[in-house]
Amino acid sequence: MNAIRLEHVTKAYKLYHHPGDRLKEALHPGRKKYHQDFCALRDISLAIQPGETIGIIGRNGSGKSTLLKLIAGILTPTAGTVEAWGKVAALLELGAGFNLELTGLENFYFNGLLLGHTRREMEARREAVIAFADIGDYMDQPVKHYSSGMFVRLAFAVAIQVDPDILIVDEALAVGDLNFQARCFRKLNEFRANGKTVLLVTHALDSVLRYCSRAMVLDKGRMVVAADSKKAVDVYKQLMANCYDAVPVAGSAPVAGLAPDDQAPLPVNPDALVYGEGHAEIVEYDLFDEHNRPTRLLQHGRPFSIHMKVQFRAAVREPIFAFTIKDLKGMELTGTNTQFKHVPTGSYDKWDSVSVEFAQTLNAQSGRYALSLGCTGYEGDTMVVYHRLYDILLFETTSSMPMVGCYDLDSKIRIQRA
Repeated sequence: MNAIRLEHVTKAYKLYHHPGDRLKEALHPGRKKYHQDFCALRDISLAIQPGETIGIIGRNGSGKSTLLKLIAGILTPTAGTVEAWGKVAALLELGAGFNLELTGLENFYFNGLLLGHTRREMEARREAVIAFADIGDYMDQPVKHYSSGMFVRLAFAVAIQVDPDILIVDEALAVGDLNFQARCFRKLNEFRANGKTVLLVTHALDSVLRYCSRAMVLDKGRMVVAADSKKAVDVYKQLMANCYDAVPVAGSAPVAGLAPDDQAPLPVNPDALVYGEGHAEIVEYDLFDEHNRPTRLLQHGRPFSIHMKVQFRAAVREPIFAFTIKDLKGMELTGTNTQFKHVPTGSYDKWDSVSVEFAQTLNAQSGRYALSLGCTGYEGDTMVVYHRLYDILLFETTSSMPMVGCYDLDSKIRIQRA
């Protein structure tokens, strides 16, 4: 059984240029049209199972908040059907669902009654809400005096304590402080473990990768993709670079070509994403150990380097060369670029080439990782992706050094008897 089902959902609005145009249109004997149609969502279909945590990502204005309001029952679709089974609690705009003249505690009771709980049931949850919101005496003050952080604390505390089957969160967690965010994400994990459904709209892609089983990408009201979180995040990054569905610079990924002449090139990831607008191309690249040998196995605490050769297809001034290392779920672990390191890169004419080397020491936990390479730059104030090889090389690391997490800080410990 589904928790949420969307079938060919479309939401359109009538936009009027002047306030009186709505009345003119309603009274005009020939039904003259005074509005423009704006389609916020177009033909969205998706089924969500109980217990799933779904991320919804997209640029501003892509229709994310409209979709959540449809699922929450605040809006009705222009076409298609929206079905949600069970109790729905939604954190949308700050203050949504609150009476500004009532106190925080009064709004808690009010929201509970709207969702069908009795006064006695809400009394039993009162102390838990006060503890989770952690806003002290402000619980007895009208919420019109609250800061945005207090609003979110109270709204989230109320939403989780009314025991919903479906929890909808629209960018709300970005407002809270670090302690509150950590508390919220622990609660989201509890919801998921208890078979609850969570919809999370956020621009924090690491949260999507860490907490969401799937994600959907919206763009200009259309669903671009609904897939596992890593694939969805990759598609979103392509959209942000205006390179989604663009023709790849060189078709498929170039073969790693920096191995010695007498050695066959080591394998590259056949599922790598390759895209860019074409002013430059990464034509050769590889990963090298401390002996300058191409490798896919690195040792903890030992030097290694990343090399790439870039050829320019147009004149480019001060390009940015970059690498990123991610785990196989897509979480970015480390990386850098020439801009971050304040390394001048120079100017290049068409058909010029440059070799770039990043040299460092490996401090990662044992595991499997993905290396991405990129050449970008600015044209005016706009960041342009010239060529990007996403997850182009998969490699392993080995370590005999126990550590917590994925990265060793190479700590030096000093103990001095008092």
